[in-house]
Amino acid sequence: MTLAQGTKRLAMPIAALLAAVFAGLVVASWLIDKNAVRQSVEQQLRIATGLDLVVGGEVQVSLFPGSRVTLRNVGLKGADAKSDEPLTVEELTANLRLLPLLTRRYEIADVTLVNPRFNVTLDAEGRSNWTPLVETLAKSIKPDVDSSVTFSEIRIVDGELAYRDEKRKTSESISDIDLSLGWPSISRSFAATGQFDWRGERVDGSLAIADFIAALSGDRSGLKLRAMSGPLKVAFDGTVANRTSLLMEGAFSADSPSLRNAMRWAGETIAGSGGMGRFALKARASVVGDSVALTNVNVELDNNAAEGVITYSKGDRQTLQATLAADTLDFTPYIATVRFLTSGARDWNRQLFDLRALSATDLDMRLSAAKVVVGPSKLGRSAFGANLRNGALVLSVGEAQIYGGTLRGSLGITRSDAIADVKAQFQLTDVDFEAGASELFGFRKLSGRGNINLALDATGGSPYALTQTLNGTATLAGHDGAISGFNIEQLLKRLERRPLSGLGNFRSGNTPFDKMNVALRFAEGTATIEDARIEGPTARLTFTGTSSVPAREYDLKGVASLISTDANEPPFQLPFVVQGPWDDPLVFPDSDSLIRRSPASAPLLDSLKDRKTRDAVKSVIDRFTGNRAAPTPPSAPAPAAATPSPPNDAPVPPAAKNEAAQEKTN
Repeated sequence: MTLAQGTKRLAMPIAALLAAVFAGLVVASWLIDKNAVRQSVEQQLRIATGLDLVVGGEVQVSLFPGSRVTLRNVGLKGADAKSDEPLTVEELTANLRLLPLLTRRYEIADVTLVNPRFNVTLDAEGRSNWTPLVETLAKSIKPDVDSSVTFSEIRIVDGELAYRDEKRKTSESISDIDLSLGWPSISRSFAATGQFDWRGERVDGSLAIADFIAALSGDRSGLKLRAMSGPLKVAFDGTVANRTSLLMEGAFSADSPSLRNAMRWAGETIAGSGGMGRFALKARASVVGDSVALTNVNVELDNNAAEGVITYSKGDRQTLQATLAADTLDFTPYIATVRFLTSGARDWNRQLFDLRALSATDLDMRLSAAKVVVGPSKLGRSAFGANLRNGALVLSVGEAQIYGGTLRGSLGITRSDAIADVKAQFQLTDVDFEAGASELFGFRKLSGRGNINLALDATGGSPYALTQTLNGTATLAGHDGAISGFNIEQLLKRLERRPLSGLGNFRSGNTPFDKMNVALRFAEGTATIEDARIEGPTARLTFTGTSSVPAREYDLKGVASLISTDANEPPFQLPFVVQGPWDDPLVFPDSDSLIRRSPASAPLLDSLKDRKTRDAVKSVIDRFTGNRAAPTPPSAPAPAAATPSPPNDAPVPPAAKNEAAQEKTN
């Protein structure tokens, strides 16, 4: 017998068997008691879940070509009004096993819920409308006890979940739920995999409970959870229990390409626009109710890595506490958008502060690092603290190594509507002036070491508004340094010999000093010099006057003195004026003092009784001395048409001409 003949003979009985099954199904479909099928399906679902169903729509039983029972508008027996029903299903389909149908046994193979709606509500006391159902499930589910239940797969298609918390006045919704559930009908484990939409993002998730019955009863059970979306990925592997409150313990991890986007997706707003990018977290998690404690934390944010502990609780207010340590911390991304000056660096920024973050969460954080970078500044070993409570933020520096010295102090910001109350107290001890002034202000003409103390406060909604209300004090005490760009000793000695020789090129050389003391008092944005002295081995400088912080302008007067080696000889002193903007001030000497020290011009100036004529002579001498930068005093009246001839027509003393000309030749 050939192979073809054998195959032909074998195919004939198989075809006959299939034909018999087909004929049996056709006959069964005519003779089937649809009411009995429906009752059998409802009984199996009741045994599997412990829940009694209420069918409000039609019931369809189909045995050919597919064996299934479809129930429409299904709810749960004993529920309240429809709006409060925990579960409603538009269409419940139970697929039946084929072979048991031939003996008129209706065994469910799997169940599909089409367009189910889950309503979860917590009342003001924290009780859930699902609590009675969960208790019923815990009592009813008994795997392997009743052999009539043979299915474990339940599919959810296009489902929706609505959550409402009456106590916190919050609500959430999850839509387009497509899940496959491994129901614990024939085993104690429960599993769910699938996708759903939450806040405009598609989430792929999976959940596995090792002992579902124990978990429903509140006992400890193994739990594995995974959730992956575009903004955030989270994973948990541990145990769960729910006696009086939720208890979870295990390994937790989270990963996000942008923490700012992930927090925005979760409904939290982070102020500013800098930083809060790449984020990763691994820790040992312990959840008790609304509190989460993370130990053995390894966290990365914007290329900053740290270790420590974190706790979070969500009661009436969100509270975050953390103690973290790192090798290196870079705060540059977070301060990059805090601009106190405009882009041209000529005026204060008038853009309003974003203070919303001061009211969202209470914060208590401690950070320590071996190295800290803040913009251009680099700090050594540092310890920081941040405390935010009820809209008041306090940033404290326990100790930070900076510019070869140490920094201590605090910065407090309190929100009052859209206004910020700012208080700052800082002490810099034995710092390098050259390194600090260069990094902070781009000023490279000051060297030496010393101490700086600041105690300032201000109120405003923008950097410019803060400068208008600035109050407080600032002191500087330096030693063993120098001011680059001019040589006071050389300039004073030249003017002592030839008072009318002019300033010449005085913007070169160095002025060394042994001591520098500056004391400022701020009142409503105006800084007044209470004491300003620079003492060197051969020269001394003193200052008085004010400076406008909002306008960024000087209005100072000073005296430069030569220290005479002869105790009987009075020192040469030169008054001078500093006026104009901070970044490019005008510095010019007092011309009256120079003229009076000149043997040739002083008697002439004294002999002129008429003020206008004396001013004309003084103007001509200023031209020879090169002192053209002196501005006209604001109170001086403009010359009228009948005034004497302009200063160029005034007589010029020959001796003054000769002295000035000789110096210019030299």
